[in-house]
Amino acid sequence: MYEIQFDKRALDFLDKLEHSIKERIWNKLQECKQEPFRYLKHLEQIKGYKLRVGDYRIIVDVQEKIKVLYVLKIDKRSRVYD
Repeated sequence: MYEIQFDKRALDFLDKLEHSIKERIWNKLQECKQEPFRYLKHLEQIKGYKLRVGDYRIIVDVQEKIKVLYVLKIDKRSRVYD
């Protein structure tokens, strides 16, 4: 099982979301801890993976050797790749 760590900016954004959206994102990340590559899609433009949760995207760096999912950014689909 992987551990989840958050970048400060991602955590700040998550804290500002309404409770129901925050809960959906948290639950999806918990599922992802078990089998990350079942849920994550590889990104071509930047190093990392994306996780889709409704209109939101989560950019994740997977560190396989130490089994860590590092959440880099969370934002709406239209803004996350900037």
